[in-house]
Amino acid sequence: MKDNPIKFGTDGWRGIIADDFTFGNVRICAHAVADYLKEAKLAEKGLVIGYDTRFASEDFASAAAEVVAATGIKVYLCRVANPTPVISYGTVALNAGGAIVITASHNPATWNGFKYKSENGASASDKITAIIEDTVSRLYGKDSTARIPLEEALKKGLVELTDPLPSYIEHISKLVNLDEIRNSGLTIIVDPMYGAGSGYLKNLLSGGSVKVVEINSERNPQFPGIQPEPIAANLEKLISKVREQNGSIGIATDGDADRLGIVDETGKFMSTVQVFSLLTYYLLEVRGERGLIVKTINTSVMMDRLADIYGVEIIEKPIGFKHIAPYLEDDALIGGEESGGYGFRGHLPERDGILAALYFLDLMVKTGKTPSQLLNHLFSLTGTHHYNRIDVHFPPDEHDNIINRVKSNPVDKINGIKVETLNTMDGFKYIMADGCWLLIRFSGTEPLLRIYAESSTPQKVEKLLKAGRRLAGV
Repeated sequence: MKDNPIKFGTDGWRGIIADDFTFGNVRICAHAVADYLKEAKLAEKGLVIGYDTRFASEDFASAAAEVVAATGIKVYLCRVANPTPVISYGTVALNAGGAIVITASHNPATWNGFKYKSENGASASDKITAIIEDTVSRLYGKDSTARIPLEEALKKGLVELTDPLPSYIEHISKLVNLDEIRNSGLTIIVDPMYGAGSGYLKNLLSGGSVKVVEINSERNPQFPGIQPEPIAANLEKLISKVREQNGSIGIATDGDADRLGIVDETGKFMSTVQVFSLLTYYLLEVRGERGLIVKTINTSVMMDRLADIYGVEIIEKPIGFKHIAPYLEDDALIGGEESGGYGFRGHLPERDGILAALYFLDLMVKTGKTPSQLLNHLFSLTGTHHYNRIDVHFPPDEHDNIINRVKSNPVDKINGIKVETLNTMDGFKYIMADGCWLLIRFSGTEPLLRIYAESSTPQKVEKLLKAGRRLAGV
């Protein structure tokens, strides 16, 4: 029998469709979630099940619903594909015990995934996923997962179809003045990357002088020509469209719309850490709010500069939004990752690419500045910082060898600059005397070595990335 492939990483379990990600394995995960809900005394609150636009996501969601319903737990099954943050907010609005989301987020088209959200809409903690994983291990390889056909479950009221969108829109409308953005006259080019975010910004902002142009808005589970991750390499069409249409801004969301990518009015991609810094500036300066800033180890030192300027606390955590969510539950102002996932006070303790996009648009409207002008203003406050990341595929059996190469090769200098600190909170982060940094770590969701760097010029960033490859021997 094949070894159990179901392991929950940085955000849920992901696998190759029809290889590891099968109906049988999804049913096992659903059974394990149902057992957890009963153990945690949350079963009476019911469970939300949602999904994205990937291949057969709605079918995998239905399979999960049939299993959970067979355990006697009420299921709120989404009628259509929805962004993960919308499903998460629907969980809160329904006062449900948690949610299953069938999505592989930004992964390639051959992948799908299984996320579990807690009753507050946040990604499940390590403690919760460990309980679910333990049950999965006991169930794996056994044909013991009962299920009730979906049509029968619907007739018996064990499954109820739900639409989380209205409650989400009502909530979002209280967080940002949509009318001001609608009447701003901006030309906004939106790329939902064939994902679940399709139509959201266009519908939210319709009815005023703003012009919203969508590309890649149809459902296409092949994600032709791209991987649905909003980074520069995947946004050539958006960049071209911004230039062709004389756009005010380009906005991209990933496959399940919990991440954000921004292209400025000149067609230049803004790094995710620059966007994170500008969203923080928006909350501190434009909205005049104060509170804790939470960032992951691979984000910008510009955040630290802003924290100093505005007199607020900032803390650094390992990569994975589950490390940030508890602070948002405790009223942190903002939390974010290099991946383009940002969460905000007063919303969910979770990433939301749609709300992040609306906040960025509100920043433009309130200041009257273009994205490039906003970035130049940020640099005037924090100093100039540029950032990039490379992803290196490697054979699985090379994992330990790469770690050993880095561990056994301590360095005092990188590219002639003294290494002042080595931070091993999550990978190997070398912090240099001039304030730049280099991070080498493994992805928590796929077989990739990620190398990150930030410095004062793009050229210095590229040199740091090359140094990282040399250190890792890849």
